[in-house]
Amino acid sequence: MGACAGTGNAVPLSGYSSELNMYAILGVVLVLAAVLGGFLLERGNLYILLQPAELLIVGGAAVGITLVANPPGVIRKMGRGMASIFHPPGFQPGLYLRYLRMLYEVFGLVQRAGASAIEPHVEQPENSEIFSRDPDLMSDPETRQFVCDSLRMLVIGATTARELDHLMDLDIDVQRRGRQEPVAALGAVADALPGLGIVAAVLGVVITMQAIGAAPETVGQKVAAALVGTFLGILLCYGVAGPLAARLGHLAEQHTQFLEVLRTGIVAFARGASPILAVEYARRSIPVELRPSFLELEGTIRRDARIPVVPLPQGAFDAASYGSSGNV
Repeated sequence: MGACAGTGNAVPLSGYSSELNMYAILGVVLVLAAVLGGFLLERGNLYILLQPAELLIVGGAAVGITLVANPPGVIRKMGRGMASIFHPPGFQPGLYLRYLRMLYEVFGLVQRAGASAIEPHVEQPENSEIFSRDPDLMSDPETRQFVCDSLRMLVIGATTARELDHLMDLDIDVQRRGRQEPVAALGAVADALPGLGIVAAVLGVVITMQAIGAAPETVGQKVAAALVGTFLGILLCYGVAGPLAARLGHLAEQHTQFLEVLRTGIVAFARGASPILAVEYARRSIPVELRPSFLELEGTIRRDARIPVVPLPQGAFDAASYGSSGNV
């Protein structure tokens, strides 16, 4: 490992995140442009598609279904999730490198000074020399609590590595179910939209039947308005709401994979692996398309890792750090 020192570089975040962010926006724009563009190529009149009554029926009923079917917490999650779809994705190689470095610092501190040395860090992470360095952890209370609660089990020594593994798996499963709730809710709305479009069309037909005997132009306009309801329901289902639900589900799965990486590293250290081997376990569990290389991990640790210094009792001998300064 010493021969490779300094060869790794952290993965730049900006280009990667902006690219993926543009895919989500471009996808929605492309759907609308393709549908409306094809309509215009057939010499359609866009003004005919502007039917506020049909939009009110379909959109208003969809909102009502959402309010009836879901508790307020799930509705708030759905709103935040839909907003996050168009934000730059957080789970990138650079983020994984920072968390792996953080785990290495925690494990190194435990190896050097014992599990009790991380107690102030897990009790007050905002004041921790390790955790406070990472703004991503500080801005993500769920992940912060997951890491600190798991490390707290090492501090109190009340669990084995196998029990800790099961405990973290239980926590991940609960978070997975919570993140799937808005996905299911948005998927249910998508499934209902074609039916709501049919409702709007039926109401339009009723209005058309009332206009029987009027001028052909008037009857034709009312038929067109009725068909717009069906068009809106199908387009919003398969072109907007359905893809957004799938994207939200993908983001939820990415978060689950991220927690699994943290779990792998912490459990490996609890089973007796060295700090560098424990973070290597974690690195190997990262999805291939997001996994940083070993050289990138090593370079990040050598360049950025800062294990806090713990004052030793007078006359004590720090065997863990003697003669090992600068070595991973």
